[in-house]
Amino acid sequence: MIMNMLVNFLIISLLIQLFFFIFAYIFKTDKLTDLSYGLSFIVIALIGLRLNNALTRMQIVLAAAIIIWGIRLVSYLFYRILKIKKDSRFDEIRNSLVKFGGFFLFQGISVWLIMIPSILFLGKQMEERWSTISILGLIIWVMALIIETVADIQQFRFKSKGENRGKFISSGIWRYSRHPNYFGEMMCWWGLFIYALPYLTGKEYIGVVGPMFISFLLLFVSGIPILEKKNNERYGNNKDYQKYKSQTSLLVLWPPKSN
Repeated sequence: MIMNMLVNFLIISLLIQLFFFIFAYIFKTDKLTDLSYGLSFIVIALIGLRLNNALTRMQIVLAAAIIIWGIRLVSYLFYRILKIKKDSRFDEIRNSLVKFGGFFLFQGISVWLIMIPSILFLGKQMEERWSTISILGLIIWVMALIIETVADIQQFRFKSKGENRGKFISSGIWRYSRHPNYFGEMMCWWGLFIYALPYLTGKEYIGVVGPMFISFLLLFVSGIPILEKKNNERYGNNKDYQKYKSQTSLLVLWPPKSN
């Protein structure tokens, strides 16, 4: 039963990506790549709600949290791509059916993996009973969403100013972490997992793969390593950046070291 449900949602996630890939490839546009990512979470959450005929308020709250997160992400990324016109990440793969398609395939699998605990939680027949752990998870999610939102806004405003061209951001929330947006992103999904945790049983504990996957992805694959490499290449000879790097936490918000 669990496996059938998860497989069905994997198919849904891949179909959403396929739909957006077709248009993105035909029109060679970057406006649909991030859009398809955020919308996938929203659609899957809505479908999860629709398929459960005995929803509790706790399940509605979790779905609402995902939808709010997705709307924020989609709005920010779509506005950003409209401003910058194109995403340099896709310059080498945009014209390749296999490589560009591979990106959307990986994106679809990633959405599904991240959503596993939420899919399991939304699909349960359960009693309405709020636990301290669930309340803690919801608080973590709220704080993480604020951190991620503030980080994205501050970075976008900084980069939008002409006088900051070629400079790195080290003000605001970025004073306490070199990647506060990624910290917020990880904690959002850990918060939702903790929220659902008291109601997961047996094989459903596989849901931990969701927050573990997004954390692994951002820490070791497509997030922090890529940006750290770019920043080192761009600002490697910049003494201010080297000082910022030596004093500032890589991920977790923490007061800067004093030399």
